[in-house]
Amino acid sequence: MPLDPHNKPLRRVRVELGPRSYEAIVGSGLFARVGEHVRATLGSASKHAAIVADSSLPAELVDSAGASLRRSGFLVSTVQLDAAERNKSVREAERICTHMASARMERQDPVIAIGGGIVGDVAGFAASMYRRGVPVIQCPTTLLAMVDASIGGKTGANLEVPNADGTTSLLKNLVGAFHQPSLVLADVACLGSLPIRHLRAGMAECLKHALIARDVEQSGTHETDLFQQTTDIAHSLTEPDKGAMIDLIARNLAVKARVVESDEHERSTAEVGGRAILNLGHTFAHAIETLSNLSPDGDPSNCPLHHGEAVGLGLVAAAHAAAKLGTLDQRDASRIRGAVAALGLPDRIAGLPDNQSLLARMHHDKKVSAGRLRLILPHGLGHARSHFDPPVPVIEAGWNAVRA
Repeated sequence: MPLDPHNKPLRRVRVELGPRSYEAIVGSGLFARVGEHVRATLGSASKHAAIVADSSLPAELVDSAGASLRRSGFLVSTVQLDAAERNKSVREAERICTHMASARMERQDPVIAIGGGIVGDVAGFAASMYRRGVPVIQCPTTLLAMVDASIGGKTGANLEVPNADGTTSLLKNLVGAFHQPSLVLADVACLGSLPIRHLRAGMAECLKHALIARDVEQSGTHETDLFQQTTDIAHSLTEPDKGAMIDLIARNLAVKARVVESDEHERSTAEVGGRAILNLGHTFAHAIETLSNLSPDGDPSNCPLHHGEAVGLGLVAAAHAAAKLGTLDQRDASRIRGAVAALGLPDRIAGLPDNQSLLARMHHDKKVSAGRLRLILPHGLGHARSHFDPPVPVIEAGWNAVRA
């Protein structure tokens, strides 16, 4: 494993997208040298950097990144964002653009996104719009963002859409743009201050990647199956080993990178492969994660679900839907449920709406095309396939499997 100038291990994952190619660097202590990495990536033309930071982050972390950028010759300004789903909005993206315009930022000047998936998505969306596109550097601070949201170029915001009964529904990621980052810096030192609930939520995306990895990874590349590597680390999440986390994060990034390279804009409609395969568990998850009454442990103070908690439930639902369809045997469906539970994530939940309401919410998902629901289902551990308009009993089997 190569070392950085401070003798700390680094892993580099290349995302090959022609002129939009970039590196994701995984290591410890990277934020103290953000400026060096950004300058090396963007060159001397960039003069100003706008940090968009999660307002709940430790001040010293954001200050360290800002100081590093200044040492590398950047003028630095900062926008704070309260990382809640209601703020993953066009309004907040516009606020960031207004800040950049007030600072007179130019087309070569980067946005530095420091935070989890919400911050990365909104900051990236603002960067895609401002002057029709400025560089964005993704500096994820949560495990979920490190292994998933930080690479691939998906940016966006939620929309509140009125319902026929006068209420509104918060619909995930209905507006946005593909805007690849120029660089990703995943600093595992950030994970030390994360609540265990956030770490577990991030592990749900790792498990998702494990469930598609055999379709993606070259045979013989790794000694350990990714499903096994993911479940092995479950027992040490309260005190994660940095080296093990660097390896796990880099491997997850590589899985996602290979999928993105094959179908950057998610246009493939093939049953096998394509970027849609990354939505395993997510069509179920998106239908429930914005429901305000759902708690991972029954404690109302823990409402609503975190994205990773919803994904964990979605993986269980997808596994049991696949078992109903006959593409996954019941033993493997049980193994997936057991893996979700071993990671400390809920595998069942109380308070779900009826199946008809849930089916209606699934049809609001942005993956619906021409009214056809696209569901990604496992075909054995490590393989997954797209299914268009699966039979209603198959979907209901998934929902029934996660009802407490």
